[in-house]
Amino acid sequence: MLNLAELASGKVRYDYTRDEIQAIYDLPITRLIFLAQSVHHKYFKPDEIQMSTLLSIKTGGCKENCAYCPQSAHYSTGVDAQGLLSVSTIVEAAKAAKANGSSRFCMGAAWRSPPKKSKQFDQVLEAVTAVRALGLEVCTTLGMLDDDQALALKEAGVHAYNHNLDTSPEYYKDIISTRVYQDRLDTLKSVRKAGMTVCCGGIVGMGEEKVDRIGLLEQLNQLAPHPESVPINLLVKVEGTPLQNEEAIDIFEMVRTIATACIIMPESRIRLSAGRTQMSDEAQALCFLAGASSIFTGDKLLTTPNPGDDADHRLFQKLGLKPLPASETGTEFYENEIVKPKVKSSSYQADLTYEATL
Repeated sequence: MLNLAELASGKVRYDYTRDEIQAIYDLPITRLIFLAQSVHHKYFKPDEIQMSTLLSIKTGGCKENCAYCPQSAHYSTGVDAQGLLSVSTIVEAAKAAKANGSSRFCMGAAWRSPPKKSKQFDQVLEAVTAVRALGLEVCTTLGMLDDDQALALKEAGVHAYNHNLDTSPEYYKDIISTRVYQDRLDTLKSVRKAGMTVCCGGIVGMGEEKVDRIGLLEQLNQLAPHPESVPINLLVKVEGTPLQNEEAIDIFEMVRTIATACIIMPESRIRLSAGRTQMSDEAQALCFLAGASSIFTGDKLLTTPNPGDDADHRLFQKLGLKPLPASETGTEFYENEIVKPKVKSSSYQADLTYEATL
């Protein structure tokens, strides 16, 4: 039996069981969204959405065989491999992103792992420092890291490192075989050890069962501390990848995943990430109601389509939302300015427990 009042308190826990997570996930949608909103309001301003921009700084030719990824060298997807962008090109893209309202700038490179002690990695470090000087929060996603690489990125100015778990440990081998789940966890440990914040989430709609979405959420919940950012992606089916013909998932499964993530990781910023071009304005609004408080802007996410700045500005105007100011991002904000939950009686005044059928 779920104690909704306790869940609504926003108390941070790292020990949710799969049965508990599934019971939350399976709540009637009205209860689930109200509960997610109750928790979300304790930590974040409900009308502010963090706008992030993701730039592919090295495209294609990746040695990994992720079944969803058009940048894998294992598949013929029409993506041409391109070398590392120049620092000046990256900085100009960052300036444009900031002008369009982004407060976080993410740089992605299609590597299994960044080449160690190389001119390429040094160039990435230089780009990080230059972008950070613009007053943007810097995020990178470059593949697996060791302790030394993570520390170098932190010292260059990286605030957050993205490394998704993608799915449950059980389903992972059906999506990727060139690395194992523990490789992902080891990189996250290196990121934390270096002092960067963690951006870690997954993808829904890859043919997984509900139990796998529950398993992913359990793994994320067990990370201590929780990832500061949790991107929830909807699969973008790309011709040439093994998942090109995957059946579309019901959008309510996306909403339930976001809401459950918000409840069990209350301090984390849940990001509505890839797949928004497949979603109506109404579906995106429902995801915001479920606790999503960040999006990627621009017309492209690495190599896949994204709604674009104009579409996002129109959507924000319709919904009365506004971008999170750049001054309210970064380590100082997260450590000092975030609204701390107040322990008080829940807004639930009746039916404070819910009998969930597992």
